[in-house]
Amino acid sequence: MRELRTTAFAMMALTILALCPAPGHAQAALLMEEPYGFFGSVNPTGHNAIYFSRICAETPAKLRRCQAGEQGVVIARYQGIAGYDWVAIPLLPYLYSVENASEVPARVNHEIVNSLHNRYHEAHLLSLGADVHPGNVAHGGWTQLVGVSYQRRIYAFRFKTTEEQDEAFIAHMNEVANRTHFNLFFNNCSDFARRVLNFYFPDTFNRSIFPDAGVATPKQIAFKLEHYAQRHPEMQLEIFEIPQIPGYRRQSRSNKSLAESLTTTVYAIPIAILNPYVAGGLFADYLVRGRHHLIPRQPQLLVPDNLRALTGPVQEAENPGSTGAQAPRAAASGTTEVNAAAAANSGLKEIKVTHE
Repeated sequence: MRELRTTAFAMMALTILALCPAPGHAQAALLMEEPYGFFGSVNPTGHNAIYFSRICAETPAKLRRCQAGEQGVVIARYQGIAGYDWVAIPLLPYLYSVENASEVPARVNHEIVNSLHNRYHEAHLLSLGADVHPGNVAHGGWTQLVGVSYQRRIYAFRFKTTEEQDEAFIAHMNEVANRTHFNLFFNNCSDFARRVLNFYFPDTFNRSIFPDAGVATPKQIAFKLEHYAQRHPEMQLEIFEIPQIPGYRRQSRSNKSLAESLTTTVYAIPIAILNPYVAGGLFADYLVRGRHHLIPRQPQLLVPDNLRALTGPVQEAENPGSTGAQAPRAAASGTTEVNAAAAANSGLKEIKVTHE
């Protein structure tokens, strides 16, 4: 009987340890996503989103603490998502439209990507509403929310947070009405990322006239985060690259600031003809403040089956032996056939979401 009681106690202790999060700091990451396609040619600034390792999605519009085995959530502002200001998607589906890393193909085409998109949408995104369309060149839709790595390369600027900050952020986001007031110049995706960063680092990420004439852009927000981290090494800022999975689209383009976009593209010609002084001012803005060198020459690559450097506790991510590989992963199978077992990485429940 004594041996049975000892064994039962040991099993109980192991269970409690497994369910409790390991000690250490949580972390988040600013995602700077490259522009792609026709809209990326018109507006080559790209997109911003924020990843949290210990925050997960109860629904696409409600946050909670992560449970054991979950990898966190990506939160971003998009247009055309049933009037929501922000939407939260678990990390793996956001990147690859799947719930298990073993399901990520090494190469894709339009048929594979559409199949992965539709399958995840039917399983987890119907709570956004039946009238949310997939999206097209002119208007965004739910396809912006999943399989992002099939469309573009992403750079993750990982920094340390505390569990208390994450708890306060969850409560704040669940309390405030989630209604969109999107504006391309004054309330865009980078403005959302800027406000989230200000929640963690108050009064730090403000608008500035130079560069970009006061418009928030992904490259500008990433530059400000890097600049702030240089003065606060306790943030332990690290930069990772999440490669684009080949086959669906051409390689995405590098992020540009607004001044860089207007002075180094075809926009420069009509601007110079209409007002050479404005063109000169934009070019000076670009030369003085707009040429941000953000990315290391050889950033560490994160691959589908090894995102530990991004998802694991900060002190573990600092161990080179436990971080991602140095080359994009070739998945074990390029087929779209998937395992029947559902992984814990989804995190979303099919709950009807209503606006307040």
